[in-house]
Amino acid sequence: MRRIPVELVKRYEAEGWWTQDTLGDLLARGLAAAPDTVFRVHSDVRPWSGTFREVEEVARRLAGGLRERGVGPGDTVAFQLPNWMEAAAVFWASALLGAAVVPIVHFYGRKEVGYILDAVRPSVFVAAERFGRLEFQPDLCADVPVVGVVGRDFDELLSDTPLPGALRTDPAGPALIAFTSGTTRDPKGVIHSHQTLVHETHQLTASYPPDRGHQLTAAPVGHFIGMVNAFLIPVLEGSPVHLTDVWNPGRALELMTRHDLHIGGGAPYYVTSLLDHPDFGPDHLRHMRYAGLGGSSVPVAVTTRLAGLGIQVFRAYGSTEHPSITSSRFDAPEAKRLFTDGNARPGIELRLAEDGEILSRGPDLCLGYTDPDLTARAFDDEGWYRTGDVGVLDEDGYLTITDRKSDIIIRGGENISALEVEEMLLALPGVAEAAVVAAPDARLGEHAAAFLRMLPGHTTTLDAMRAHLDNSGLARQKWPEELHLVEDFPRTASGKVQKFRLRHDIAVRT
Repeated sequence: MRRIPVELVKRYEAEGWWTQDTLGDLLARGLAAAPDTVFRVHSDVRPWSGTFREVEEVARRLAGGLRERGVGPGDTVAFQLPNWMEAAAVFWASALLGAAVVPIVHFYGRKEVGYILDAVRPSVFVAAERFGRLEFQPDLCADVPVVGVVGRDFDELLSDTPLPGALRTDPAGPALIAFTSGTTRDPKGVIHSHQTLVHETHQLTASYPPDRGHQLTAAPVGHFIGMVNAFLIPVLEGSPVHLTDVWNPGRALELMTRHDLHIGGGAPYYVTSLLDHPDFGPDHLRHMRYAGLGGSSVPVAVTTRLAGLGIQVFRAYGSTEHPSITSSRFDAPEAKRLFTDGNARPGIELRLAEDGEILSRGPDLCLGYTDPDLTARAFDDEGWYRTGDVGVLDEDGYLTITDRKSDIIIRGGENISALEVEEMLLALPGVAEAAVVAAPDARLGEHAAAFLRMLPGHTTTLDAMRAHLDNSGLARQKWPEELHLVEDFPRTASGKVQKFRLRHDIAVRT
């Protein structure tokens, strides 16, 4: 883990951003304050309905059972579960035990799961017996001391004696190891402390609109933001938890009207897939008063489309490593909300390197990676994190992401912004999503290749696409020289398009 400069530690403690609270403390207080709050899982295969009190009882019995098996502060508990009640029980039990929790996205396959378990060597692993294409594979966890399988023997881990209170552990120590798969082929293990995660939970809660309604969480709880939004923020607020274990836009629309649930944002894909669904109608708009967008690039075409429907849009920027770097408040001036990624959150510092790369630091910044080489490359001795993103700051301190360093296409020595081309392509009639990546070019080194997901009943051609870009005024050398139409994109758990897989597909074809 990285060394955090002493002056930063003193500042974060003096400002009250870092306290002696652990995740276990936060959860114990919140659950005790609102025991009758609704907790519901909307699932075709494992539906569940109850209260915080009932989920907490399972969590405390699980914590008691794991404690009897020698698990406690300093240990790690991994789980790979869909958005089910048992996922909350495992997460809460780990926090109450003072153990570091390792959530694994439920659709990760054998390669990713094996890599993660080998990297963290957990004391406990809880998995689903099967869910969709996911099936429990015992050989992957043969060396894990305690294993539980939901749908088979999970209940055998529960003790008759629930764990009381929360075990004491170092608030500066690891609380969460979140594996994120985005720009690298192997998932990166991001380590957060109790202090960084408790601060992030408070900060996110304070930034949300107070009248946003009861939220439906579809983002996988194995991913950082899904986990925080499902298992921490509602406990802090005493607000109901509503989970769904698959993202089906039609089903989400039905749940919104039947249970008066709201969709508050996330990656743009989650919102636009609702708008593009044939069942979407005027009544659904009242369940979409706000759209806080982040987790991937946020095209202006999306923000202006939503604003035109009367939805209050605001953008945010962060990552698993540094969750809340910038955000526009929901009541900020419209131009800032629609066209920038917001300004720095309280306690956050950011600056731009000479090449425009965004550097950040703050009380919610992670401790580093499980891979020390990654940590050494990403953080400097002053506590600054190299985000890998490129941006610009306006005169009011609002940040706009212009590219990822890895998204710049160098064609014959000239830099092409993938984001700029994507913005233009989204204005082409019938285009639902666009991704532009570098393709190898024997003469120029690289050229741009476009991947488009079209709306139902629409199609396009390379010539039509390039004619559109010509009419839009985009310089000819920036036009994609390949077009690939796809039914959907490979995505991370947050909905972000995995461009390295698109680049790999092109390499395989050539």
